[in-house]
Amino acid sequence: MTTIIYVPRDSAALSLGANEVADAVVREAAARNLDVQLVRNGSRGMLWLETLLEVVTDLGRIAYGPVEAKDVAGLFDAGLATGGDHALRLGKTEELPWLKKQTRLTFARVGVTDPISTEEYTEHDGCQGLKKALAMEPKEIVEAVVASGLRGRGGAGFPAGIKWRTVLGTSADQKYVACNADEGDSGTFSDRMIMEGDPYVLLEGMAIAGLAVGATEGYIYLRSEYPDARLVLTTAIERARSAGWLGSNLLGSGKAFDVHIRMGAGSYVCGEETAMLESLEGKRGIVRAKPPLPALEGLWGKPTLVNNVMTLAAVPFIVDKGGEAYAAHGTGRSLGTLPYQLAGNIKQGGLVEVPLGTTIRELLYDFGGGSASGRPIRAIQVGGPLGAYLPESKFDTPADYESLTAVGGLLGHGGIVVFDDTVDMAKMARYAFEFCAIESCGKCTPCRIGSIRGVEVVDRLVAGKNRLADEALLRDLCDTLTSASLCAMGGLTPLPVLSALDHFPGDFEKA
Repeated sequence: MTTIIYVPRDSAALSLGANEVADAVVREAAARNLDVQLVRNGSRGMLWLETLLEVVTDLGRIAYGPVEAKDVAGLFDAGLATGGDHALRLGKTEELPWLKKQTRLTFARVGVTDPISTEEYTEHDGCQGLKKALAMEPKEIVEAVVASGLRGRGGAGFPAGIKWRTVLGTSADQKYVACNADEGDSGTFSDRMIMEGDPYVLLEGMAIAGLAVGATEGYIYLRSEYPDARLVLTTAIERARSAGWLGSNLLGSGKAFDVHIRMGAGSYVCGEETAMLESLEGKRGIVRAKPPLPALEGLWGKPTLVNNVMTLAAVPFIVDKGGEAYAAHGTGRSLGTLPYQLAGNIKQGGLVEVPLGTTIRELLYDFGGGSASGRPIRAIQVGGPLGAYLPESKFDTPADYESLTAVGGLLGHGGIVVFDDTVDMAKMARYAFEFCAIESCGKCTPCRIGSIRGVEVVDRLVAGKNRLADEALLRDLCDTLTSASLCAMGGLTPLPVLSALDHFPGDFEKA
């Protein structure tokens, strides 16, 4: 009888020794003359338990973790093949509280299947959305996305369906779908986990988007720091073409859509859609003035639908189950689920997919287990390096677009970075300016020069020689960046700076 054992191939698991664990499983099985099938799956998102090893038993999949290569022989001695008892045994995977409490719509297959197996993808409801989309009119597909309430998961939260309508309604001899996979925000990794753990859901979402807006070609703009995602995606694209999910004849329909990968060169500002388009065209990645919008004149001057990975990966569920099924989750105008990412000083870091509107406190304590240091959590930053720093008094805020905006924050890509009470918030404010200065594309003066002046003003403010004048100057500088920067790089840099100054004023008064 064949024993099926799962060991993740996700980058986070690899960094913690997953390949060594996999090799040890193969060696031990051979030495014991056991028939073992090793499957390299995606991570379940419980990163503090990686490497998470799972074995298929009569009781279901049993999880063990965190497993190191040196533990594997002992696991086999304890009866791993039948889910035997061991100090690392966690129980049935699906019953683990951290996983069971989630609402995994986009991440339904991640950790469950072999990410490059077309057979397993279809066995777990894959391609159902594409099949339905092929039988629908483009407008019907777009309206399903509108009905879902799906908003861009890349940062701005613009309604996806409205953008799709615009591209559909624009006439052109060629249109494109551009997937922004330049996931550069600190503490974010949901895009990477989808691309490494369920790449076909992204490819299916892009194909559906192409059918909806009349595009026949798509590009994935992938950050250079994701070599494992590149390998998985490249394999998945080749297999999807062979299966008829991509190419000139989608599932025998006569309709065409294909996907190509283009690698970024490490520029943070290329996360902005127009800078990404410049880079895709082989130019320096600098921000374009808008208008025209990319939906009207985007890649090579043609109408282009630009969405990020999480937005496009949500589409197959929406088209398969209906926009209303997706909109049944969430709250207010923040509908659906979001994969929140917990990082920084957090005990149980990882990815949590739950309905929008879940409170920050629930994410930090019910899922995250509090700080890794055991000290009180003093501050969090939501939405990447341009997001606001929020104090403990704001932790009961629902983590959705409107609620975070109301308290001066930003949901962004759903990354949450945690700091305990040893953090110096004046240093964090200074870092925001430093980051902007390093990553600015240099096109506009407020961002290029204002960020450098910002570092100097923060240093003077902390030195305390002329505090009132320096604070007034700092706020005036932030107002200039917000109002006059060409894009969000400079426009949002004041958010972390002013939130640190407003919520933690004492940290600026050390002199």
